[in-house]
Amino acid sequence: MPTDRLFYRTQKDHWLRITHGEGVYLFDEDGQAWLDACAGVHVVSIGHAVPEVVAAMEAQARKVCFTYSRFLTQPQIDLAERIAALAPGDLNRVFFVSGGSEATESAMKIARKYHVERGKSSKHKIVSRWQSWHGNTVGALSMSGRTPWRKDYEPYLLDFPHILPPYPYRCPYCRDTGVCNLNCADDLERVIHQQGADSIAAFIAEPILGTSCCGLAPPADYFPRIRDICDRHDVLMIVDEVVTGFGRTGLNFGIEHFGVVPDIMATGKGLSSGYTPIAATVVREEIYDAIYAKQTSFAHGHTYGGNPLSCAVALAVQDYIAAHDLVDNCRSMGERMLAGLQPLLDNPIVGAVRGKGLLTGVEFVADKQTRAPFAPQQGVTAAIVDRVFARNVLIMPGAPGLVDGVAGDHIAISPPFTVNEAQVDETVRAVAEAVAETARDLGH
Repeated sequence: MPTDRLFYRTQKDHWLRITHGEGVYLFDEDGQAWLDACAGVHVVSIGHAVPEVVAAMEAQARKVCFTYSRFLTQPQIDLAERIAALAPGDLNRVFFVSGGSEATESAMKIARKYHVERGKSSKHKIVSRWQSWHGNTVGALSMSGRTPWRKDYEPYLLDFPHILPPYPYRCPYCRDTGVCNLNCADDLERVIHQQGADSIAAFIAEPILGTSCCGLAPPADYFPRIRDICDRHDVLMIVDEVVTGFGRTGLNFGIEHFGVVPDIMATGKGLSSGYTPIAATVVREEIYDAIYAKQTSFAHGHTYGGNPLSCAVALAVQDYIAAHDLVDNCRSMGERMLAGLQPLLDNPIVGAVRGKGLLTGVEFVADKQTRAPFAPQQGVTAAIVDRVFARNVLIMPGAPGLVDGVAGDHIAISPPFTVNEAQVDETVRAVAEAVAETARDLGH
């Protein structure tokens, strides 16, 4: 048992200590290098210890790191302009916070406030999807559909409705038909009718899933159908781009793959590449104007939201992404990663390989014909992640409960945007060897 004073998220006998990082690698105190093929929970978009970012951090720290919300600073103004320029359509008002959970919860509150100021105060519920993840605060967790993480806190959660995710491999509507009829999208309209449109404020979804079902993308016409349903019922469309935003999927934002513009967008992780805690909620001008039509303040905010140090660092990260064409690198290296993992489908325990850009997932099954999952106590995900770790590569275990909220094994692979061909190939090789070993141990 550790003797330090940390409140651990997971207890174990021994923790490796990381001393520093460089590029896509982390180094422990013995000098061992680890290929960070999960970018520290999808966060480290441009790699570790980038000199340009360190210089920007130092330069701003020599000026001012924090100001009270009575003031503005140039980094805050400049970063908001940059985000608005990158964001799709007319998303151009930027509300700064410190992390993804704050960003999605801010989106929830903005949606509520928008309807209240328009005289539609009965609209308060947020519809979301099962197998989704929107964060750990009470509001964000209420919107999330990751059953194991919700279970202990159900008494605190808001009574928000959930619908089925677009999950063709297991879809009860169209599995094995070869044709998607978008019943999963139409489920939103069913819930709106059942709950009453006058009670529904917004619908929230990740454009491409992160750790709840990594790399899962809906059919091309899914979000256009969702957009149409939201418009017809005066329901705001929120996209959670905390994982997918700022280039990871090969475009600036994941929703751009589907040709629609949301009303509100939550961002985080890749905005600052983990160099500083910062996230942002971005809204259309119409929503901003409605909130401020009759008043001069929005009663919501967080202490560190928009602090000049974090804004300057995030701006330097975005400069680096643009200067090195890293969004395109996400696209090309993601294609290489996905192609390299496709042969895994020949393994008897691999059910699906999916991905978009540098956001890739592999799902494991006990029976490929029935698609039955392994029993959770078999620990298949942990065994594969540990075997990849033994090859000095870091990947993420997918969140439990992929199939039904209880069972379902999968992994997430999401290296920094700076990853090169050799490092992609090393990651693929480590995963393939780990999966093969695990399958043999399971008797396959």
